[in-house]
Amino acid sequence: MWDGAFYRVQRDGYEICFVPDAGVPLDEIDDVDMWVVFDHGERWSGTICTLDNVHRVMDRWRRTGECLGGRYFHVWDGLIVRDRGIPGMVDVVDDLVRSGDYRTVFRDIGPEDMDD
Repeated sequence: MWDGAFYRVQRDGYEICFVPDAGVPLDEIDDVDMWVVFDHGERWSGTICTLDNVHRVMDRWRRTGECLGGRYFHVWDGLIVRDRGIPGMVDVVDDLVRSGDYRTVFRDIGPEDMDD
């Protein structure tokens, strides 16, 4: 469901909140910031990108000289997936939540500050 600039996916016990690029169809998204927000207040952030996107970025860095000429790629709370599109990314996040592996993939950003 769209909520302004956010695309939210409700699950039992949590919500996945994506910030997709404006105008890009959801099934074509290949790089997106997101949060997993649990009903009990826990929040985790991540960046999901596809293998193809990583390849394009590293090729660009080869030309610009960034990251030792594109010889490495890093994202602190990054997750690389094979296929583009929010629907497939939701499946991956669901699996990470089910297994508990989200704790090692995403970054704990703490509970929402209700005073803000």
